Amino acid sequence: MLVAVAVGSGIQAAQLSHDAGVQLLAASLAAVFGLGVLIALLGPVSGAHLNPAVTLSTWYAGRRHGPGPTLREVAAYIPAQVAGAIGGSILADAMFARPLVRLSTHERSAGHLWLGEVVATAGLILLVLGLERTGRARLAPIAVASYIGAAYWFTSSTSFANPAMTIGRALTDTPAGIAPASLVPFIAAQLIGAALGLGAVAVLYGRPAHREGDGTTPVTGP
Repeated sequence: MLVAVAVGSGIQAAQLSHDAGVQLLAASLAAVFGLGVLIALLGPVSGAHLNPAVTLSTWYAGRRHGPGPTLREVAAYIPAQVAGAIGGSILADAMFARPLVRLSTHERSAGHLWLGEVVATAGLILLVLGLERTGRARLAPIAVASYIGAAYWFTSSTSFANPAMTIGRALTDTPAGIAPASLVPFIAAQLIGAALGLGAVAVLYGRPAHREGDGTTPVTGP
């Protein structure tokens, strides 16, 4: 559903307006509302693990202290996230009567775009883990959605910040797409950003306190 929101809103915006600013505004608003709802809805089910970068980061941060997914859960989540992203891309194209699978021709291969992905992903990881460390994970639906909406505008890449979503968007030749040749550096930038976000969390919050008997799982973002 997250990828369906991103791709579908991009198609709809392009059909309704030729103004790039209006298109970006429409896509960012759809992302904010859609992501907030999905986190609120799926948080109690799976911790709202919609993003491999977030899943890997929460596993790494919680592997010794505090809550977080196990390595076995990570191995199950990531294929599900990628499969969901591909399905969401196909669903969006189907809703707008477009070819169900057509590789994107939208090249996104430039250093400033990769930097944008590093910044977007680092900020997302800092936000998700920062909320968990300070006991405010309940704010994730609003906070994460707001951050992604802002990152649509302040990053050059329009903030994919999600390896699974990036793969899904390679299968749609629409304004939201990304050419397959651009995938590897984009995903590499996201993983670098995740590592930097983890480092920022360690600097700002230190090591989490171990809470005996607390088996809760934090709500996480995309």
